[in-house]
Amino acid sequence: MDATQLMSLMVPDINQLPLEGGEDPAYGTVQWRTLFCADKTATSGMVMGIAEFGPQGTLLPHRHGPAEIYFGLEGDGVITIEGVPHEMKPGVALFIAENAEHGVVAGSEGLRFLYAFPKDRFSEIEYRFSAA
Repeated sequence: MDATQLMSLMVPDINQLPLEGGEDPAYGTVQWRTLFCADKTATSGMVMGIAEFGPQGTLLPHRHGPAEIYFGLEGDGVITIEGVPHEMKPGVALFIAENAEHGVVAGSEGLRFLYAFPKDRFSEIEYRFSAA
């Protein structure tokens, strides 16, 4: 790729990207903004976005095949991985191993974190939610 093509992959203002999610109760109340995904951008090998939670927002416990990385941007909350709670706040990075059960509960001010998967498309990630 030349420099001009690389420039077209930049996301100049994430707040201008549409919010997705928040409609399927199986997921909880999480919404997200997709930064890179082969369905939407000229990229491959990586899906990346920003997860957004209102106060006490949730992403219900689930598993999926690829590993995942979270990096805290704003707010705070708790990410529970295989039953172990981890504080999430700006500057904290978490690696979630393949098929590890994990879920999110945002704090009283909400939570935003970056997430990334080693896949081309978000649609390739099969979420398997834990029993209620």
